[in-house]
Amino acid sequence: MKNKETIGILQFGCAKNLIDMELMLGLLTKNGYSYSLNPDDENIKTVIINTCSFIYDAEKESISAIMDMIQKGKRIILTGCLVQKHKQELQKLLPEITNFIGTCDYDKIIEAIEDKNYSKISEIPSYNYREDIKREQITVGSSSYIKIAEGCYYNCGYCVIPNLRGKYKSRKIEDIVVEAKELANKGVSEIILIAQDTTSYGLDIYKKPMLSELLEELNKIENLNWIRLMYAYPTNFDEKLMKTINNLDKVVKYIDIPLQHSNIEVLKRMKRPAIDYRKFIQKIRKNIKNVSIRTTFIVGYPQETDEEFQDLYDFVKDMEFDKVGVFTYSREKNTYAYNLKPQIKQSVKNKRKKLLMELQKDISLKINKSYTGKYVQCIIEEIHSDNTIIARSYKDAPEVDGLVYIKSDEYLTPGDIVNVKITDATCYDMYGVV
Repeated sequence: MKNKETIGILQFGCAKNLIDMELMLGLLTKNGYSYSLNPDDENIKTVIINTCSFIYDAEKESISAIMDMIQKGKRIILTGCLVQKHKQELQKLLPEITNFIGTCDYDKIIEAIEDKNYSKISEIPSYNYREDIKREQITVGSSSYIKIAEGCYYNCGYCVIPNLRGKYKSRKIEDIVVEAKELANKGVSEIILIAQDTTSYGLDIYKKPMLSELLEELNKIENLNWIRLMYAYPTNFDEKLMKTINNLDKVVKYIDIPLQHSNIEVLKRMKRPAIDYRKFIQKIRKNIKNVSIRTTFIVGYPQETDEEFQDLYDFVKDMEFDKVGVFTYSREKNTYAYNLKPQIKQSVKNKRKKLLMELQKDISLKINKSYTGKYVQCIIEEIHSDNTIIARSYKDAPEVDGLVYIKSDEYLTPGDIVNVKITDATCYDMYGVV
């Protein structure tokens, strides 16, 4: 049998996009192809570029990689959000690209490899998670993501995701549990549940939110240590879910809940839940003991006044979140906010972001310093030859939050969960001993 070619890959975007790539690689492996994380290799003729298109800067990064591969004479199969967003427009602009595969057509990747005239971009995206495909993981470590749903029920004023990913679609509880068990058997110590909106999990197939029930089933997996929840949307984050998170021993007390703003009028223009987030955060803290809260905000949304930004600034100051990400508003076509006037000047957006980040820097330092002398549960990430040990606390999600640098006389391996006594801290990282 003739050996099939090795396919180069380039991956961009979020963890949800990463899983799509890993599913595609699962299909490649199943069909006798090998793959390489080094697409620059002169022996690699075909490259899959899985793109991101959430905001303008993400598009630029993907485009830069595409042009680089074109210059190197590679045969390119373009997949992901950039393809879905621009469809035929992109095909006209980049005739050098051989094939195009949309966000919800990833399972057609073999056809795209084997047929130079094959492209598939569904006009109306409808995501289908192929349970029969085994993910070929390209991230190796103590943690692994699990996509529990795809698509979105909401139409936030700034967001293109519903146009790129379609309506919300949950996976079945039993399928997610099977995948979690397989990962745990491979040595994964922490699973991280992701979706565009994890708190709406189950609404489409069970007719009610079922995240609590999913967490309870995952908590039963014996050789799993941590379960982390990301991308929680406020709407279905009820008291039942809060108590479930509090009561389950393997579910880390960490909530990633993008609030985007605090001002009621801005939230209305964003087409977000216009609720009192002060009371909401207080309720979370009341129901989940020692909870660490991460959130994100958008500054410079169209029509945002100085007074509305000040409301946000005061909110961040008063709430003292553990982790905060701040983004300047990115104007995206085919969104409600695109035509809102006035649009805010970039210089004003940048200034507001800087003010908010400087405020949060001081808050983060204060919070991290408060752990000095205390014990914090951490997961071991890396152990270097010079005995430098890198870990993450339960308060830190991989890739987006800080690290804990520790010293230990014990023999440790990646994935171990240990209690670390914190000896020092900066605004982003902590230091300690086992």
